[in-house]
Parts: sequence; structure tokens; C-alpha cells
Amino acid sequence: MNKIAVKITQIDNVQNLHVVKFDFHGISLQMMSLDLSKEIEVGTNVHVGVKPTHLALAKEFSGQLSYSNQLQAKVIECENGKLLSAVELSCKGSVLESIITLSSSLKMNIQKGDEITILINASDIFIVDVIGEDAQ
Repeated sequence: MNKIAVKITQIDNVQNLHVVKFDFHGISLQMMSLDLSKEIEVGTNVHVGVKPTHLALAKEFSGQLSYSNQLQAKVIECENGKLLSAVELSCKGSVLESIITLSSSLKMNIQKGDEITILINASDIFIVDVIGEDAQ
């Protein structure tokens, strides 16, 4: 699981649906959630998580998509297996992993040092835990 340290900047809700916005080193991220703990409030530092299989990748991307979360990253390593590829990425000092199909990795010709756009749906991010004030 990928873990990212962020600060909650906004919480919008209608009935039980919440859209939570975070600051990740000046980049805005957001998630959708049905339930929020009472300790989750604006200004709180948290770790958010996302599964490696939920990190979509785009290379040489231009245009607009409905993905709420788009991060620029650099490929640290791409390990191709028989069916899947594990792509290790560096983004704002955090190391993230994406698991994609081998055919996608080969089609995109992912190489160490490539600039990649990470795409994450708001529904794929979740709060892991609350962290200290100076953690971000």
C-alpha cells in the first residue's frame, strides 16, 4: 500500500457523503468517503493510502480527465514480470508504487527517469491514520 503524508484543507459533506481535500506539498488531492472519524477535521495531518493497483499512469499526457488527483512523478525503476509490471515512482520526496499490466508497460515503453503523470480516482484514496503536526 502507498502511504502519503498530507494535511486536510477542506471537508464538504451532504448527508453521509464527504469530499475531503488535502495539501500534498502544494498539490491539492481529494477523496470521497461515506464515513469520517470525529478526529478528522480541517488542519489535521494524516496519512492517506492508495493501493498500487489503483495508481494509473500516463506518459506524455496532455488534455483533461475526470481523475481528481494528478501527480507528476519520475520513474525510479520499472520491473517487468510475466504478466504485470511494478513501477516505482518518486513524487515530492515520496516513493509510490504502481502495478500495471506488462502490455501497458511495454506499450508506454516505461524507462527509469521517465516523467509520468500518476492518476488516482478520489474514490480510491482513504485515510490510514492521523499523524503529528510536523509530519508533512
